[in-house]
Amino acid sequence: MTRIVPLVLAVALFMENMDATVIATSLPAIAADIGTTPVALKLAFTAYFVALAIFIPISAWMADKYGAKRVFMAAIVIFVLGSVACAFAGSLHEFVFARFFKGVGGAMMSPLARLILFRSTPRTELVNAMAWLTIPALVAPTVGPPVGGFLTTFFSWHWIFLINVPIGLAGLVMIQRFLPEIESGPLRRMDFPGFILVAIAFAGTLFGLSLLSLPVLPLWVAIVSTVVGLSAGVAYWLHANRTETPLLDPKMFREPAFRASIVGTAIFLVGVGAIPFLLPLMLQLSFGMTPFESGMITFIGALGALITKFFAKSIFSAFGFRNVLLIGAVVSAIAIAIKGTFTPETPVAVMMTVILCAGLIRSSYFTGQHALGLSQIKESEAGQATAISTVVRPLATALGVALAGGVLEISAHRHGGQIQLEDFHIAFFVVAIVSLFAALPFLRLSKDAGAAVSGHLTKEQREAALERSRSEGSEGRAPRF
Repeated sequence: MTRIVPLVLAVALFMENMDATVIATSLPAIAADIGTTPVALKLAFTAYFVALAIFIPISAWMADKYGAKRVFMAAIVIFVLGSVACAFAGSLHEFVFARFFKGVGGAMMSPLARLILFRSTPRTELVNAMAWLTIPALVAPTVGPPVGGFLTTFFSWHWIFLINVPIGLAGLVMIQRFLPEIESGPLRRMDFPGFILVAIAFAGTLFGLSLLSLPVLPLWVAIVSTVVGLSAGVAYWLHANRTETPLLDPKMFREPAFRASIVGTAIFLVGVGAIPFLLPLMLQLSFGMTPFESGMITFIGALGALITKFFAKSIFSAFGFRNVLLIGAVVSAIAIAIKGTFTPETPVAVMMTVILCAGLIRSSYFTGQHALGLSQIKESEAGQATAISTVVRPLATALGVALAGGVLEISAHRHGGQIQLEDFHIAFFVVAIVSLFAALPFLRLSKDAGAAVSGHLTKEQREAALERSRSEGSEGRAPRF
């Protein structure tokens, strides 16, 4: 039973994580078929990430009110229906709406899978069960780009979405058969005014910023959308500070390690979140590669992320959270800038080496930032901390895609609107510079921040331990470390 439950739950995570990577290799083909430009499809990325950010915070409340198993199955149904809608979309507006609808299901799947596993597994078996849940989800981004590229090149881009139908149906059958009914937790009061304000803030701001450089709608629509979104954000901040149980509690940012983790990661993601959008587009539009060829190059980054999981703990134990995250942010920004020097003459082996190294660094950073963010949080605040951390990732990623797409559009406008290789290079350099600022929040952290979790000892702590061992040894006692 220890393996069956996490593997059943992992079907949904596998489907969700693979879907996030297959679409990147297919953007030019989708754009050509529905009569738009590949850059305009950044709105589809934004729509999906906005849906995640809006609905993730209420997933646990939905599970407690309506039953975790029931809501989890409903989420898979929504995700599959959204996939079918994407496959049959005939315009940009239809495709964006389908991606948003699909994101509603995706927002519920990942957090509920972890919640169900936590509530249905004995504590002594939880670590092993988490490993079985995580492995399929880590494999999905590795196989996603080649699979998406293969289907798009040799069949049709529609199949990258339709493939979710048999996977989702198989998942529903297995959930119904093997997953036990999960006892609901105590139902907390839902912050509905906060939910509405957050939804308006996220959707208005990100869609507005995405539309600023696109001629899809009049400019005034983009400006009004952005202003309304920002105003709703300010209104939510005021509301949250007056509410006893806010949807997302801003008071969490008073803790230094948590604040550094969230702010640093948000900036970091603006850079690395734009890469799955930029890199496949550059390889196909400027290098002339097929989607399959592009996918066979970019998949190596996810492989690097998978490899990191086996030695991340040792890295943080040896060097500490502050040093690894600080250096990781800088090196990752450099790696993004290096990708901005790729040309059609760059050897494939060189490109894959850079992408592999970037994947290693990115995975180490994400592992560390999540652990650091929770390292000094009270157990009673862990739910809020996790909710904020989870919401920040799709929001920052959407902002990165919006920034990269905007830079491409503005740069291309200088020479008639046709995107050229130099436009991609400029976009890479811009997001690399932004990503570099992710190092700043960690500069103010102490070297031993989160040491209780990482197990890292500073030089002063090692010297103190050595002195203590000498003192105890001279007194005839066994030394203690």
